[in-house]
Amino acid sequence: MTAKGGRAKPVAQSRMENFRKVRTSEEEMPLPFPDLPPDVVEMKVKEGSKIRNLMNFAMAQMELKGRRQIVFSGCGRAVTKTITCVEIMKRKLGGLHQVTKVRYKTVLEVWENQDPLPDGPAQNLTVHKNVPSICILLSRDPLDPNQTGYQPPEPQHEAGEDTSGSSTKGLKRPLPPPCEELLPKKLQVQVSDSPRGSGTTAGQLDH
Repeated sequence: MTAKGGRAKPVAQSRMENFRKVRTSEEEMPLPFPDLPPDVVEMKVKEGSKIRNLMNFAMAQMELKGRRQIVFSGCGRAVTKTITCVEIMKRKLGGLHQVTKVRYKTVLEVWENQDPLPDGPAQNLTVHKNVPSICILLSRDPLDPNQTGYQPPEPQHEAGEDTSGSSTKGLKRPLPPPCEELLPKKLQVQVSDSPRGSGTTAGQLDH
């Protein structure tokens, strides 16, 4: 029984390995935000999208073209990347109102049989998946604070600390004057060969 069962599993696995995913499509759903302008920009984040490319386009829309609102959306494995893009934009621009909506979206996958048999499985398989999806609206203009998922802008001083915290902390520490730490080492090397003044020079520089 064990031997027979052990033989059946590799056969099933080998049959499934003959299938290759050839197409993926997402269910088209309207944005879950009321009163959006008809020309609002929706950044559809995919699993393979480059964050740098997404942010360059999004920032150009908000800064160069003067857009007041922008939407980031993604589903499945792209949800984390979508949130990352939103946080980067909030840090760069500041003062943005946010509304987050989470829902489920149907993803259609088409798998093609690479080695079809006369009495084997069908040529293609269609798989429907319900995956989590996120839509985030960022707006320069105030939004209804009573709606679900609303998040007010971060205070300006907190935003400043987030964006420049690593650099300001370093600048708060007093930097040593070059004449007391950096230059003496060079001078000591230069005067060490001199029989006179090397000790007094080093002593003066140490104080």
